[in-house]
Amino acid sequence: MKRNNSNQAILLIHCPDQKGLITIITQFVWQHKGNIVDLDEHVEREDEVFFMRVQWELDGFDIPKDQIASTFQQEIADKYEMTWQLHFTDKCPRMAIFASKSAHCLYDLLSRYYSGDWQVEIPLIISNHDTHREIAEKYNIPFFRFEVDANNKEEIEKKQIKLLLDHQVDFIVLARYMQILSQDFINTFPNKVINIHHSFLPAFPGAKPYHQAHQRGVKIIGATSHYVTTDLDAGPIIEQDIVKISHKDSVKELVRKGQDLEKIVLSRAIWSHLQRKTLVFGNKTVVFE
Repeated sequence: MKRNNSNQAILLIHCPDQKGLITIITQFVWQHKGNIVDLDEHVEREDEVFFMRVQWELDGFDIPKDQIASTFQQEIADKYEMTWQLHFTDKCPRMAIFASKSAHCLYDLLSRYYSGDWQVEIPLIISNHDTHREIAEKYNIPFFRFEVDANNKEEIEKKQIKLLLDHQVDFIVLARYMQILSQDFINTFPNKVINIHHSFLPAFPGAKPYHQAHQRGVKIIGATSHYVTTDLDAGPIIEQDIVKISHKDSVKELVRKGQDLEKIVLSRAIWSHLQRKTLVFGNKTVVFE
């Protein structure tokens, strides 16, 4: 599996808006002999907040890699009250996958991983069923099953958190994992847990949303991928899409089309996260192009 080993830095920034911020940030890169390869910015007029993503080559950059963060903090961030993140493209993110019985999202993620489409490593797969052990072994990915119920949920989550930390996981994907995560779990990985679900909520909750939608004669179905918060299925949205349907579509067709859409929407959300193009502000995201 081919991985991208480019040597670039990415800054994600938000701060109170004021004149000259783009110039100030780009001059910081230019003055230290960096070459900007990508830049996107946005101003939220309602809140007067400035958002920016800037990516530059580190070859020739005159600040040592381990000193970029402290230098930026001292020269720029403190003065302009910036909240920021610094990432490096030569670091391959480590993504854990949680899954239950449904296979469509998990298989799609593994296919994209194995083909080398994503610069990512998958150190483990966690499930509350044994359904996917064989596919995990096929891809040589360690598989861990935890039987979860109301009586052992807290104990199991502690074991899962330890396992994730021991494997130095950077973020987690819930590939149709049918368990609600606790506040402690989410607080351990803030804005690092990505979920996917159908977009029928809250109108059609429960185990058979497509059946309910079919009975109501809906004309579109959709999927939503978001960061997980303690507010169930209401975290900052990363990606959404819809597909039109008609009265000719059976429940089986709705499920097939819905699952196809879930795979696409989830993969787009993960791609944006891997490219460091998502910036969470409050309960929404800025997704840079």
